[in-house]
Amino acid sequence: MLKRNKKTVILTAVITVLPMLMGLLLWQRLPETIATHFDFSGEPNGWSSKAFAVFGLPLILVGAHLLCAFGTMLDPKRRNIQDKMYRLVLWIIPVISILTCGAVYAYALGKAVDITLIAELMVGIVFIVVGNYLPKCRQSYTMGIKIPWTLSDEDNWNATHRFGGKVWIVGGVVFFAMTLLGSQYEVLGEFLTFGVIIAMVALPTVYSYLYYRKHHSDEE
Repeated sequence: MLKRNKKTVILTAVITVLPMLMGLLLWQRLPETIATHFDFSGEPNGWSSKAFAVFGLPLILVGAHLLCAFGTMLDPKRRNIQDKMYRLVLWIIPVISILTCGAVYAYALGKAVDITLIAELMVGIVFIVVGNYLPKCRQSYTMGIKIPWTLSDEDNWNATHRFGGKVWIVGGVVFFAMTLLGSQYEVLGEFLTFGVIIAMVALPTVYSYLYYRKHHSDEE
């Protein structure tokens, strides 16, 4: 798998650290302290040094990217991981790096940037794309909904991923809908965000357990 996708791994790693070059080009214009964390209303509530914003963030992201890329190779069921799914995973962090770092630089330069809108759109797109691919995800230890009932039963895995795919797509659509509420929903937005994420984890888990009970109740 790694040999077949070697060029993609290298390309996505380079794209992930590309914001460092962007930061160097803007270095003289960037302030010494840069907002790198924002609340649900888009207001900054965390700051970092210019060096960390330019170098630290991309390096942390590329570290996570390479961990995902090479960690997958240790999966005992890596042969079940389709190249299309693997490439999808490889492109998630590079896109996040470009959008996130670009928004941080723009805000630092005084541009009118709606960080909340960008974050919600980005998360919503990721959820919808992943949800679309979940039903096509074959049984493995590194990708998909990895809980005891799915890992021990391939039929459970397939059924749960078909259901989970629908849940993740709906979750992504909800994130898009939340952008329509704008900056007026700070408190409500926190509950909605965590509520959606919890539902996206809990519903497939409950479904998998109920599927197990239905098909294996006679074994107990």
